[in-house]
Amino acid sequence: MKDYTTATGHDSTVVEIAEENQVRYWCVTLGCTEAQLREAVQALGTSPADVRRYLAELDQRGVF
Repeated sequence: MKDYTTATGHDSTVVEIAEENQVRYWCVTLGCTEAQLREAVQALGTSPADVRRYLAELDQRGVF
């Protein structure tokens, strides 16, 4: 098991989108849709901080 896991067992240092339960976890955690999450991960990679920042920037510009 990785060092940084949440109470639900998810690794909180990497945005994983391979399994549906991981996608649901990150969508709830980041407050986004699955499509938004997948777009952010595709654009920036799996860093939660980068994905969160990307989603916030798009929200500020009114894209989402």
